[in-house]
Amino acid sequence: MYLGIDLGTSSIKLILMKASGDIVATESSAFEVSRPRPLWSEQNPLDWFDGMEMCINKLASQHDLTQVLSIGLSGQMHGATLLDNLNNVIRPAILWNDGRCAAECEQIEEMVPGARAITGNIVMPGFTAPKILWVKNHEPENFAKINKVLLPKDYLRFRLSGDFASDMSDSAGTSWLDVENRSWNKYMLSATGLDESHMPKLFEGNDITGHLSAELANKWGMKQVPIVAGAGDNAAGAIGLGIVNSGQAMLSLGTSGVFFAAADGFHANPDSAVHSFCHALPNSWHLMSVMLSAASCLAWYADIVVKQPVVELLSNLEQAEIDLSSNCYFLPYLAGERTPHNNPQAQGMFFGLTAGTTQEQMTHAVLEGVALAFADCAEALYGSGLEPTDITLIGGGARSSYWRQMIANVLNKDVSFRRGGDIGPALGAARLAQLAIETDKSVDEICQAPPLEQIHKADTQAHEVYQQRLLKFRALYQAIEACF
Repeated sequence: MYLGIDLGTSSIKLILMKASGDIVATESSAFEVSRPRPLWSEQNPLDWFDGMEMCINKLASQHDLTQVLSIGLSGQMHGATLLDNLNNVIRPAILWNDGRCAAECEQIEEMVPGARAITGNIVMPGFTAPKILWVKNHEPENFAKINKVLLPKDYLRFRLSGDFASDMSDSAGTSWLDVENRSWNKYMLSATGLDESHMPKLFEGNDITGHLSAELANKWGMKQVPIVAGAGDNAAGAIGLGIVNSGQAMLSLGTSGVFFAAADGFHANPDSAVHSFCHALPNSWHLMSVMLSAASCLAWYADIVVKQPVVELLSNLEQAEIDLSSNCYFLPYLAGERTPHNNPQAQGMFFGLTAGTTQEQMTHAVLEGVALAFADCAEALYGSGLEPTDITLIGGGARSSYWRQMIANVLNKDVSFRRGGDIGPALGAARLAQLAIETDKSVDEICQAPPLEQIHKADTQAHEVYQQRLLKFRALYQAIEACF
């Protein structure tokens, strides 16, 4: 068996996978996100390890973990986990959806004029490098203590094996990596007051980085199995869905929204806030458009505005007749935005409400706002010269067939929904762990697409209506941008 560990923003998920690819068991543990100030988003890294250990203990109580051959890791990207020279956590980790360091992004690009060419990306507030410069500028006593900077899943790796290591896909989201050449860049590091000694060693996603410590192996009833590099959550999710070749893509309706496309080489379109990252496999890359609030918009609306379960809201919407000429719009920028606006100050908004607006129209507007933002993401990604033809929908929001069809109509692309997409990153981590051990098997043998459940064909007539609504959606952002 293989153990896949996926450290998400709201929870950690572990899966046990047979060599056949069948899932034996899953366990998860939830986390809270701390927002002590506007734009801030933090977590305690110690909670990540505690949640992982809780899941491992549950798995050990029901399964023979001596059968585990290796462990793969996946995790939320960009988070800054700071360790001192005694390997103690210095401060809470600053997460991917933290927007406090816009000024530091500008500072880095001023210090390194070729930053976008080196990294393939705009330096964004979500990335790791500007977070460290923010610490240097605002918490100099903490900056002075820094011995190592680790991404979230790589903190778990350190706790598992004692090794400071990372993979190419996750490291590409730091703004310290030369993405085309897959190496740390001294100029980008120097701009934040660091050098390569502060960084983990780099590996490809299917490389072995170390072994489970004897202490933890004995504690959990396991062998000292290899720990495999793994991947950032989106690249791992792609591996879990079999998205390894150019032309394949996935659209993730999770807390954030991601349009991920595998590429056969290094592509970039940084000026439109498209991410150009390494993929989880050697000599492979991917492009990614990211919106910071996707399914979380529906959760917010359900919890805060109407105080009803999401399932109930969707059921009511599916039974209603929605007039697409409605003037009700929703801008889904609850946590700022990346692609294409790169604006951490962007805010959400309902527009066009009248005394006659129904709850179902508002629910539809929330789903539509996310779908129209994905249209912006798609246009930016296509601007790199890569337009995928095979798109799979994943994430918690993708469980709604209504939402899936809407996205197909908005994008004017057929989209697929596959079984097991909700465990994609953990499955991808387990598959990378398997690739490291079963070296006689090819990537295509191990990284097969999960079973297809439904294909949503784009409705051309509905697409034309959404195209008109997209124009107004974009005009609304432009009209209120100065108010943020």
